[in-house]
Amino acid sequence: MSANIKYINGSEYDKEISEGLVIVDWYSSECPPCEALAAKYEPLSEIYGDHIKFLKIFRQENRELSEALDIKSSPTVLFYKDGQLIGDRLNGGVKRSEIEKTLDALLSPDTVKQIKDSLTIKKTDCDVLILGGGPSGLAAGIYTAQANLDTIIVDPALPGGQVKTTHLVSNYPGFIEPVQGFMLAHYMSEQAKEAGADYRAAVDITNIDFKNLSVSIDNIETISAKKIILASGASPRPLGIPGEVKYKGQGISYCATCDAKYYKDKEVIVIGGGNSAIEEALFIAKFASKITIIHQFSELQANKQAQEKSFAEEKINFIFEHEPREFIKAETGMDVLVEDLKSSETKKISADGVFVFVGMKPNIENIADQFDLDDWGYVKTDESMKSSIPNVYAVGDVRSKMYRQITTAVSDGTIASIAISKEL
Repeated sequence: MSANIKYINGSEYDKEISEGLVIVDWYSSECPPCEALAAKYEPLSEIYGDHIKFLKIFRQENRELSEALDIKSSPTVLFYKDGQLIGDRLNGGVKRSEIEKTLDALLSPDTVKQIKDSLTIKKTDCDVLILGGGPSGLAAGIYTAQANLDTIIVDPALPGGQVKTTHLVSNYPGFIEPVQGFMLAHYMSEQAKEAGADYRAAVDITNIDFKNLSVSIDNIETISAKKIILASGASPRPLGIPGEVKYKGQGISYCATCDAKYYKDKEVIVIGGGNSAIEEALFIAKFASKITIIHQFSELQANKQAQEKSFAEEKINFIFEHEPREFIKAETGMDVLVEDLKSSETKKISADGVFVFVGMKPNIENIADQFDLDDWGYVKTDESMKSSIPNVYAVGDVRSKMYRQITTAVSDGTIASIAISKEL
């Protein structure tokens, strides 16, 4: 524990923040994001502690004050100058760079330069470096750590991948009753940690050198490995309209396999007209009472067989040449504002939920040119999950393959880790 961090309670709060520059970490127990933040907060207190006061306060024992300050998630980081809130509050998977940005803004340029000049880059060696903490990365981490290989899992977010944002998972082996997605992710993460895997969570990956098998994070640490597993996953292509981010997981879904069953005898909207949209809509039709497909073109882009099935399905209706413009949370479901592309008129369509299927994109934006990719931009591998780069493996949703599910991601991670274990 750093000597530059002071733990306080609610009765001391006003006095402690009243003078000078202050940062406060509101944390909770049994809170993985809080644990991830603590690993950053302590070293930052050593670096900035001569200029800024670092405080921590236990939210669960100071509920009244936290409610008065409108703190609704853990952790939450607040910044003060002479008792006045300053800067943006940070919460959830807080990155070190986000804290540093605000701290630097509170100090003079000369002081910031002095601090930065004093920093030294830490160098760490390991056997296996896993880029991504979703199911494929965590499964790989469990296997390599249990094989006594020094394993580090690096993730720009918190471990869990897309699973942690899934409401319920009902098709994962071993769970008779549906398990909450964030709990399944937590179990996997804790198992990897218990096996001996080390984490660098909610970090900025500032450089990746696949040739020399090294990664730089937060501009403060360079990790070198004997093998790298790329497990960065894929993300649904967003529409980029108001309400989409806010209501993701609260009425807006990107996975029919995961969520369709929760719309039994309800009405849903499907956005998209390609293969994934139509095939997923046909799956949703097994549960929903009515499906409205909104598509920007005058014809579907799905294959002919899927089109014929969708036109024959009585539950499915089509609205062509329309595009969504905004998602609005309604009292009992979701409203979608759509624009008629021919008349430019806007109208509201209501349903119990919305599914968006306008494609997926692999999370390899800045490194794609280093790999052999398939026609859709996913990383090609052999049966051992080896990519085109020596000693670099690719697993999970970032990999070129037919199906992308939690179980197939875990399978990929298992195969790669066993192959690596034998080589090392």
